[in-house]
Amino acid sequence: MKQKAPKTLAMLLLASTMLFTAACGNTNEAGTGSGGTASESDSKEPITFTFFGADASPNWNKMQDAIGKKIIEETGVTINAEYDVSSGGGDDKIPLMAASGDYPDLIYPKGNLSKLVDAGAMIDLTDLIEEHAPNLKKIYGDQMNRLKYSNEDQSIYWIPTNAGVGETLFDAGGGFSLQHQVVKELGYPEINTLEDFENVIREYYEKHPTTEDGQPTIPISLSADGWRIMITVTNPAFGVTGAPDDGEYYINPETYEAMLHYKRPEEKEFFRWLNRLYNEGLIDKDSFIQKDDQYKAKIASGRVLGLLDQGWGYSDAENALKSAGKYEQTYGHYPVSLDESFKRADFQSIGLDAYGIGITTSCEDPVRAIKFLDWLASDEGQVLRNWGIEGEHYVIEDGVRKIPAEVQERKNNDNTNFTKDSGVGLYTIFSAHYGDGIKDPSDNYYTTNFPEEIIKNYNEAEKETLAAYGVDTWKGLFPTEEDFPVKEWGAAYNMPVPSNTDYNVTFQKTQDIIRKSIPEAIVATQDQFDTIYDKMLADLDKAGAVEMEQQYTVWLKDRISLWTGKDVQ
Repeated sequence: MKQKAPKTLAMLLLASTMLFTAACGNTNEAGTGSGGTASESDSKEPITFTFFGADASPNWNKMQDAIGKKIIEETGVTINAEYDVSSGGGDDKIPLMAASGDYPDLIYPKGNLSKLVDAGAMIDLTDLIEEHAPNLKKIYGDQMNRLKYSNEDQSIYWIPTNAGVGETLFDAGGGFSLQHQVVKELGYPEINTLEDFENVIREYYEKHPTTEDGQPTIPISLSADGWRIMITVTNPAFGVTGAPDDGEYYINPETYEAMLHYKRPEEKEFFRWLNRLYNEGLIDKDSFIQKDDQYKAKIASGRVLGLLDQGWGYSDAENALKSAGKYEQTYGHYPVSLDESFKRADFQSIGLDAYGIGITTSCEDPVRAIKFLDWLASDEGQVLRNWGIEGEHYVIEDGVRKIPAEVQERKNNDNTNFTKDSGVGLYTIFSAHYGDGIKDPSDNYYTTNFPEEIIKNYNEAEKETLAAYGVDTWKGLFPTEEDFPVKEWGAAYNMPVPSNTDYNVTFQKTQDIIRKSIPEAIVATQDQFDTIYDKMLADLDKAGAVEMEQQYTVWLKDRISLWTGKDVQ
């Protein structure tokens, strides 16, 4: 819901608008569109755009990588980027921006878009896209409705970038993960339930309480550092109980009613399982006090047998193992559920719905900015961002793009340095792109993630494990898209909500309760678990969770109506 700016801010905006209009003269008559300036249509004059990304990008090389240099050459644009290096996901920095009015030109705010919208910081991209961004229009096609902010405010404030349009996921990077050496020694047992996972961990750990170099083996480690607690501790609760990822909520697919997913009785049983394993010494005692880099260091040492994380959450640590040739200590991904009655929904389709990048009111040339984003979304821009430089990172043989063996070897085993040198993977969030499985006009895939390439690039330990389980990819072990309907609301965690309502205060209160109580319940003695968990549920309702859930349900239904045209009130 769009809110009015405070009077002082409104006066400043009016004054700046008058000055801007005077400076630009007949800008609109020149055809530059809403909020634009009279920049040259295909200008390659050097220009720098400042950027803030709410996620860390540890391999960012200030565009001194091969792709960055090529982007500057082709567009004249340099990105002066700042990333949130904490575990905050922009939660600290973006409210400060909104309060101060000091914004970068471009911003990837993750879950904080509404704070910027309510502060009047974001430019409506609707007319800019219509007039200056044919590639963006082509990519989003008939799904432009999904870019609109809300029913009340149908502006487009960002373009989704952290997921590909029309994407088909060909492999699994989540579920529960186990080192290849573990399943190999135990004869590749079936791993479908918490009991299966626990039995494998326990049996191997009892045989190998220390590693080959004498360090203590860690059966399972968790990372509860900041928002990472959601990924490795709380999100697995809905994963093992058959619910899709809707952030902190469970959405009833029949009524569209939202409730905090922790209230589901079956999820309580998952946390009870963690509590028991902690008390039995199968979960790292440092899990709730260690920093994320300490967690990754343990993984990189090769002594953590099992993880409840997403692959991207520990990929740097796993790459270190690969660089050291310790492939048996890297991980496979398994579809672990609470019991056989549940079916994991990791691959349930959400349609087009993702965090994105927007242009702020601080940008002096939004037309040049949208044209830059549009160039990145072109076929040329997408191939560059995904594949790299022809002749350097890929070749074309008989019309087919291929990655030379020596390049692929670096990608697989020295990925950090390869990424810093090449820039492959560093520019995805800067603009729209097609997802895995989509082919360009040359009949090649836009991305390098397609079945043949994925299978070819597994290391030998992975191939051996997959062959033992009778599948070609990790996805082959999981339920697929065909097992579930497409979610009409996309991903609930992506839904922006007004930042100046009581909702956000209540939500933060519930988060504080959850992030305090869940660790307490897990590390408590087993006879204390129910008392702590039940108190958490009561405290959530006392903090206003029921009213918060009801409000969220209204917004969710509004989103479904906006996206589908259905009346679901």
